[in-house]
Amino acid sequence: MSAKTTASAPGPAPVPTPEAGQAPAEAVSPLIRGVAVLRQLTEAGGTMSLSALERTTGLARSTVDRITATLTRMGYVRLDGRDAILTPHVMELGNAYLAALRLPALLSARADRLADDLDESVSLAVADRDGIRFIHQATRRRAMSLSFRIGDLLPAERTAPGQLFATQWTDEEWRAWRARRTRDPRNRDFPTVPPPPPQSAWSDEDFTRRAARAAEENCALDDQLIEPGLVAVSVPVRDPRTARIACVANVVSHTSRHTSADLRETLLPRLRLAVATMEEDLRRAPRPEPGPSPAGLATWTGASKQELGREFIESLARGLTVLAAFDEGRAELTLTEVAKATGLARATARRALITYEHLGLVTPTPHRTFALTPQVLSLGFPPLSRTSLPRIAAPHLTTLTDAIQETTSLAVLTERGDEIQYTARATANHVMSVDIAVGTRLPAPSTSLGRLLLTDHAAAGAHALVDEELEQGVRAIAVPIHDRDGRVIAALNAATHVARRTAEECVHDILPALLSTASHIETDLHTAARFTHVPLT
Repeated sequence: MSAKTTASAPGPAPVPTPEAGQAPAEAVSPLIRGVAVLRQLTEAGGTMSLSALERTTGLARSTVDRITATLTRMGYVRLDGRDAILTPHVMELGNAYLAALRLPALLSARADRLADDLDESVSLAVADRDGIRFIHQATRRRAMSLSFRIGDLLPAERTAPGQLFATQWTDEEWRAWRARRTRDPRNRDFPTVPPPPPQSAWSDEDFTRRAARAAEENCALDDQLIEPGLVAVSVPVRDPRTARIACVANVVSHTSRHTSADLRETLLPRLRLAVATMEEDLRRAPRPEPGPSPAGLATWTGASKQELGREFIESLARGLTVLAAFDEGRAELTLTEVAKATGLARATARRALITYEHLGLVTPTPHRTFALTPQVLSLGFPPLSRTSLPRIAAPHLTTLTDAIQETTSLAVLTERGDEIQYTARATANHVMSVDIAVGTRLPAPSTSLGRLLLTDHAAAGAHALVDEELEQGVRAIAVPIHDRDGRVIAALNAATHVARRTAEECVHDILPALLSTASHIETDLHTAARFTHVPLT
């Protein structure tokens, strides 16, 4: 069931957004431009040349260079030659929204169990104006697999969740949907979905009828609306306090496995039972305790400006820190609370919030507070939501190898538990170097990597040194990689020839660099794995 984009180049921002109109006088122009760059990188899959960014955003090349330099300083982007590449650290923006929302933390385990029970893909989706965005995915590994990712935006009229959310639309929201349909009948503003079927297949009136039926039945079916072969059934998960739809649980299959009628008969009853349990979880969930606010952000941006000068756009960096002020227990913040959390002056925080409201990333609430919207997920989250540990580690290994001029590798234990498998490596440029390909398996006790993984040694500064045990002339030193819970899940090593470095030199010269690199990998891994599953291989 691959529902991949057929567009050959990034399109405009999905769904009509406020920035299409005149920006408020107090909006921060550099922040608007920085968000445009992040959105273009996201729609391009996470990588884009600087010249392509110049072309698609309409910004001057000097402006693009300054924005990417600022985003690089913040750790959201890395530059590789002429390409700008999103890094896992940018996911902290989407994490702020998902943590404030709380639904993934409360309901994702239920969705995962349902996917296992049904052996079908299960998604959780929220409304984003007249579209939907996924906030959790539990996919099945099959030849025909679902390609949508957390944060992807789909048009409401072509999904089962969209029919359910439409049951709550106001007259104004229906008018906005019809205006968008008139302007963009082929869904070109939604680059993650293929073009719709011929107009003769269904009409706007058909969606209105399907929404009315969804209201009556408290469920909705998607019979190949996204693309031929893909079918889905959805049930709303309602907020126990308001009875409004908090999110929608969606089961996706393929016509080779289920027809839409079959979904209604066989899977819908089990989906309803799972949703009832989800609603009970929401009812019983304790009030979240706010965690610590980010500290020293304003000081950091000031110091970065002092160091980098004109190449660092301080107003862009300060504006992006405002999004990170939201989190679990901080779903709604007053202007004063935003300023306090970020260390920014009230006037600076206020201008950033005005800008984000214009961009559709923040919305004011009836309680004189501000809240993040699902559109925050459009800032880098989707292309990174299915990253893996080897992909996270690869650029760090390259940097490490360049620094120490030795081949470096990442490895994990195999399921058997007595072997390691190499999953990533960066090769040093020597006439004689350690040559072990990615995918190679070796006996764990004979390698520095395996020694760490077998002992699960998590102490600070832990390392293992193996001296000519696997092969004569090879000396290797390794350090552990920990997951968010502190468990050792992988190991990182550097291998050299005994003629190049003594064992003492490995500990003195290489170990500090290994530990520093492992820390950088763990930081990216912990950010990426907060609301997504990060495969180890």
